[in-house]
Amino acid sequence: MSELRRLKTLLPPELQSWVMVEGSTEVNPSLLRCEELGKDEVEIQVDLTQWENFSIDQRNLLFWHEVARIQNDTIPREGWEMAALAIGLGGAVGELWVQDGLLLLLALTLCGISGYRLWQKNNGERKLRESLDADEKAITLATRFGYSLPNAYKSLGSALKTLIEQTPNRRQRKRYETRLQALRKSAAKAKAKMQQNPVQRPHL
Repeated sequence: MSELRRLKTLLPPELQSWVMVEGSTEVNPSLLRCEELGKDEVEIQVDLTQWENFSIDQRNLLFWHEVARIQNDTIPREGWEMAALAIGLGGAVGELWVQDGLLLLLALTLCGISGYRLWQKNNGERKLRESLDADEKAITLATRFGYSLPNAYKSLGSALKTLIEQTPNRRQRKRYETRLQALRKSAAKAKAKMQQNPVQRPHL
């Protein structure tokens, strides 16, 4: 079984009909990237070259992180905001030329709304919160597919450690470090809850 077909089997049944898994064709691709292809279709793109640097368990948890982002509805949408911003700016320039106050106001309003949506999309704190939420849901997905809770935490934690080691970009590396710290706190909370039940406890 090819790796892409194997990953497809890791999709929850409710996603299998509309989520595609493909190899990335970009020049400098991200390890994993979600893209909305249409109203009812999403594609997860995998850089298979980088993917080889991770163990099967690490791959699974990183993949489920992307699946969780789809389930949480936090993947990037089609770039209508950029189009609206361009239209609004073009309209504003045009209305300045003809001096139509109402149309100028409408064009500037369109610019403001689309600009705010772009700011929201690229807001670092919001993106980090979405990643932390996706990590939590990835753990849940792993247990749904047969992982014990300790092994799910361990696999995602080791994957994040590998990403930290292999990421030269300081800002991106900091995001991975923050995610790892949050995951450790989550594992500690899970361990505390399991103390009344003497089973294997998660640790990173």
